Order: sequence, then C-alpha cells, then structure tokens
Amino acid sequence: MADESNVRFTEREALFYHSTIRPGKIEIIASKPMATQRDLSLAYSPGVAVPVQAIADDPAAAFEYTAKGNLVAVITNGTAILGMGNLGALASKPVMEGKAVLFKRFADVDSIDIELDSEDPDALIEAIAMMEPSFGGINLEDIKAPECFVIEQALRERMNIPVMHDDQHGTAIIAAAGLVNACHLTNRKFEDVKVVVNGAGASAIACTSLIKSMGVRHENVTMCDSKGVIYRGRAGVDQFKSAHAIDTDKRTLAEAVVGCDIFLGLSVAGAMTQDMVKTMARDPIIFAMANPDPEITPPDAMAVRPDAIVATGRSDYPNQVNNVLGFPFIFRGALDVRATAINEEMKIAAAKAIAALAREQVAEEVAAAYGKTWQFGREYIIPAPFDPRLMEIVSSAVAKAAMDSGVAQKPIEDFDAYRHSLKARLNPTTSVLTSVYEEVKANPKRVIFAEAEEDVVLRAAIQFRDFGYGTPVLVGREKAVHAKLVELGVGDPESYEIHSSASSPHVGAMVEYLYKRLQRRGFLERDVRRMVNQDRNVFASALLALGHGDAMISGFTRPFAQTMREVRQVIDPKAGEVPFGIHLMIGKNFTVFLADTTINERPSAEELAHIATETAAVARRLGHEPRVAFLSYSTFGNPPGKWLDNIREAVALLDERGANFEYEGEIAPDAALNPKVMANYPFSRLSAPANVLVMPGLQSANISAKLLRELGGNATIGPMLVGMEKPVQIAPMTAIAPDILTLAVLAAGGIVG
Repeated sequence: MADESNVRFTEREALFYHSTIRPGKIEIIASKPMATQRDLSLAYSPGVAVPVQAIADDPAAAFEYTAKGNLVAVITNGTAILGMGNLGALASKPVMEGKAVLFKRFADVDSIDIELDSEDPDALIEAIAMMEPSFGGINLEDIKAPECFVIEQALRERMNIPVMHDDQHGTAIIAAAGLVNACHLTNRKFEDVKVVVNGAGASAIACTSLIKSMGVRHENVTMCDSKGVIYRGRAGVDQFKSAHAIDTDKRTLAEAVVGCDIFLGLSVAGAMTQDMVKTMARDPIIFAMANPDPEITPPDAMAVRPDAIVATGRSDYPNQVNNVLGFPFIFRGALDVRATAINEEMKIAAAKAIAALAREQVAEEVAAAYGKTWQFGREYIIPAPFDPRLMEIVSSAVAKAAMDSGVAQKPIEDFDAYRHSLKARLNPTTSVLTSVYEEVKANPKRVIFAEAEEDVVLRAAIQFRDFGYGTPVLVGREKAVHAKLVELGVGDPESYEIHSSASSPHVGAMVEYLYKRLQRRGFLERDVRRMVNQDRNVFASALLALGHGDAMISGFTRPFAQTMREVRQVIDPKAGEVPFGIHLMIGKNFTVFLADTTINERPSAEELAHIATETAAVARRLGHEPRVAFLSYSTFGNPPGKWLDNIREAVALLDERGANFEYEGEIAPDAALNPKVMANYPFSRLSAPANVLVMPGLQSANISAKLLRELGGNATIGPMLVGMEKPVQIAPMTAIAPDILTLAVLAAGGIVG
C-alpha cells in the first residue's frame, strides 16, 4: 500500500518540489572516473571492446562488467495509478520516478523508470521481454487487472530475471507478515482461520493466493467483489476470480463476515461498517487497506470491538501495510544471488522475515520515531519502514530462499559476510534522520522563522506545518507575510501565527528583558527598543528567550557571522560551553562531520577538545560510532610547523579525560580518510577512516566545507549550530527550502543545538 497519511500540502508545493533544483527526482551519475582522455578511452572506444568480447564469450560476465546486476526497471502503462485510475503512461512518470528513489534509498538498488504507451497486453509483453539484456530485474507497477496477471505470468515464463508486479505481491507480502503476527497474538493457526476478502483486483487476488500458500484453506476464504460473494456457478466471473470461488449460500459481504476471524479489505472506503465488525469472531483481525481511505478506520472499528487488531495502509494509524517494507529488500536479495525469478518460496520467506522482525525488541530508531517505547503487540505487528534491520534480515531471507528453491545462479557462501555487506551498503544517517523527522512529528514543536517574508523561508515554514512537525511562528510584517502565503497557494493564510514589532503583544516584555541584559554594555533603553523594532533577528531571538517558541531559524538574508552577532545580543551559549558549527557531508555510504566551520577563528587546545567531544556526541545521535581526526597540514610532525601545539595539547586533554571515542592527531586529511595512506601509520589509534574531522582554524574549516558542498556532489546539511542556551540554527544564504526545513526539524528534535 502507498504511504498515505494526513499530511497536507498545496498543489503548488507539490509541483515546486518536483520542479526545484532540477526537474524530476532522479539523475544518472557515472560510477567511474571520466576526467582524462585515458578514462574516456577505457569507458568507451577502444577500451570498451574488451568487456564486450568477454560478455560475448560468457553472458554471465555482464554481471561483472556492467551495472546489470544492480539495475531494476520500474515499468508501467499508467492504467492504475495509485488510487487515481487510468491516467496514461506519461502521467505515471512521477510515481515511477518515486519508486526508483525508494529502491535506492532503502536498498541501494539502482532503478530506471520506463513508461510504455500501450494498453495491449501482448504489446507490453513483447516490449518488456526485449529489455532483458539491460536489467537485472523487472518491477511492474500500476497496471490494471486483469491484464496485470496475464502480463506478469507471460514475462515470468519468458524472462530469466526476477519479475514482480508490486501492486499484487508487495501488498500481499506485507499483509501476510501482519497476519502471521496477528494470528500469533490471538492464538490462531493459518489452517483454522476463516477469512473474508473484500475486493477482487490485483492486490486482493495476490493476498489471497499468498495466504493460501502459507496454510490458509481454500474453503475457508470467501472473496467478494462489488457485486457480492464470488461463489461457484456465479455468472460473469473471470478465470482469476473464479479460482477463488467456493461453495456457499452467502451472497453479501455482511453475510460473509459473520463469524469470520479475518477481514482483508482491498476495495473502497467505507465498505466495512461497524455493524459488520460486531458480527465477527472473537479478537477480530481487520486489515482495511483501501487506498487512500480504509474500508473502516481503526477508531470506528475499535469503538464497537475493542478486542480487534486493525491495520491499514496509512501512516497515521498503527500497523501500516506499506510496500516499502518489502520490494526494495526482495529485489536486493534476488539480485545478489542472480535469481532467475521471484517465486512463492521467496515471497513467503520475506513475509516470515518481516513478521519475525516485528517480534524482536524494537530498535531505538523505531521507538524514537513513534515518540514512545513500542513493543510487539496489537498496535505493533508490522515493522516501521525505516527500521534499519530490514535490509539485512529480509534481503538475507529472500536470498536464502532463492538458493534453497533452486533459482539462484550465484549462491552466497558466507551469510555472515553477506549480512555485514548489506549493512555497509546504506548510510545510517539517512535512517536516523528519518526517525528524527518522525519523532518531531510525534512531539510537535513551535519553531520561529525569523525571515518569513522571504519565499524560500516561508516555503520551509509551510512545509514544517503541513508535514506535521509543529507550528511555525512567522516573523515579518503581517501584510507582507499574508500576501506571500496567498501567493504560495496557502488556502488559509489567516491561520498562521505572524509576529512583528508593530503588533506583537510581547514587545514590552522583549524590551524589558533585553535592557536588563545590555544596560551595562553601553546600551540605553531607546537603543534596545530600536533593536527590537528594527532587527528581525533580535526580535525573533527575544521571542525564543521569552518562551514563545521552542527553537529558531534564521540566516538566509545575512552572513552567518552577522546573524550570530545579532542572536548573541539576546541568547547566551550554554554554561561553560563554546558554540561552534558543524557541516554534515552525506555520501552514498558515508557521513563526515566537519567542525568548527563557522565561529572560532583559532580555537585553543581546550576549545578543540570540547569541539571534538561535542561533535562526537552529535555523530552518535545520528547513528555513527565517532572516529575523530584533528586535521592539520602535518601528519605526526611531518612537516614541522608552529600551529601544531594546540592540536597536540587537545589530544593530551582527551587522553587525560578518558574520552570514550577514537581520536587521533595531528593528521593530514589523506592519512585520516584514505585507508592506503593510513596503512603507513600502523601506530594510529584510528581503526578505520575518520568520520569526525576537527579543523584547526576557521579559515581552513569554512573553505573546506564550502568547497566540498560546491564540488563534491554530496548532500550537505549545515552549518548546524551547537552549544547555544536555546536551540538556534543559522542557515546559509545559499539555502533552499528543504535545507531550512531540515535545520528546523533538527533544532526541534534536539539533535543539535
């Protein structure tokens, strides 16, 4: 099921998201150097002739010399787009690009979306089958029933690579996992349960077929479509529905659910009534998975049957049946053993692995995401999509099932090593950041946006509210901000909280507070009043200091140093701490923390030790075991210089304090990050490349951070301000709305600040 929720956004915001930075959601990046003539000669002519001949001699060599083994095609004709129906191939492209992004985000599978402009099953079969040389797997998506059954079956018979229609089998696998656990909690066995399935489309038929493969008896399943129960002898029933027909005198859904143990809804909103729920067996299991609104909501079902276990396709209710729990990891496991198919054994293995994961102790990231400590039970029978263990557990189970069922062409010899490699494929930062966003959503905060008259800042504020992270407190002239909200397509601009010195009831308290702070620093009361009235950063900081917000973000219109000076007029650093900035560089499989990149021009040994300790703590909160390198132009005294003493003293201070993380210095960047160079220093205390880089001074730090951001091509977050008494973040002047939103959420979530 799609990840539906109660998140609100305007059409304009959705279009802006898809058009900003560069149109669409995916791009192609070369995985090999392309800088020199030699590189180009190897990449193309004449060097490319060598792997061409190798593949001609042995087709399996394509997996060694091309991207085929990690490349999946997401293919549709747009005849069943989400819950929107047949809108055509071209209209489906945003959805297919999104699916490609999910493949990469969750399982490091490269994916290309392909939209085919035909509703002829034979034409689609021919077109897709001819693509086999290009791809390691085929993910069919948003193709209407019954054509999807015909297309998938024909392709599975013709192609020697994994083919799966995710709308069918993805939903079936996750639903089956949830049913395994629901039956476990209610002391039921699959072979004994009575099931009613409402809906007879692709997902419903796939769910029914899978649970039958897992032990549910054919005669114990009653399937209904829009005309009622599908019974033997009913006229006008196609071959796919008739395969699930049974002998029964029941003709309506209301009659069918009487006394049943399980209701599987894959139909339309409101199809299941409270009166129907009342008639179900003890501890009824209700999977209301209609998209986007369920057949019955969990509160309505629980109101009449408090003993029920309820799942839906929505993220704003417990027990979300979400396809992203399955398809990335199923293809990951299938690709890694070069499976020729995704068979029933692999689907069952995935369902059982997902079910087993939900029964384990809930990961810290998952507990944080829900804002409370969850454990296996009636409201937690399906793991959360961002559980970091899914990659390892589900992919391994699928790979092993492929081997055991004889469809693996490259069996895995060492599963411990394989599981370790799966962990290494993904950067833990992405998972932790996801959990931070969910934690803030569960515990909404008031964040002050100091420059709300700016389009970019206001977009971030709108998203902050629409995505459920809390209340944006907007600082700016009311008429100007209101007009911008209207311009950006906000339907209820008057519902936003806007503060300005002209109308805020807090101005008097702000002036009084600030005058007490500054009267012995050469400021008269009129000076303070002018600052409050004329400086948005002073005004916003005073709002924060007086408790009218939980965090604040500014910086878009002024240099960092200027904004910091204005904020410091109102808010102090934490007692005994030195404020500093961290840039977070997120690559495909790595994250590096750079500090201090914003404030301290030439930090002392004590300040360097403090920066190292606090940055290591931030790294831990973002899922990394810190390995700190105090960077220098010198590596262990070579070459010598006059700027090394501070670094050596900082290392000595950490030695004295017994720091609980790895650290080393003075050390040059190549010796800190390149394993080959590191090998020249076997005495180094770093067990692996450093991921926390403490810079010796502000010049080198700021230059390095900006160079990496502009040239490196990696995602950059920051600078993130650490060490202030109140959570304040200062965005760079080059920030776009997603950057400001991320800093706002990090401030609200307490990760930095």
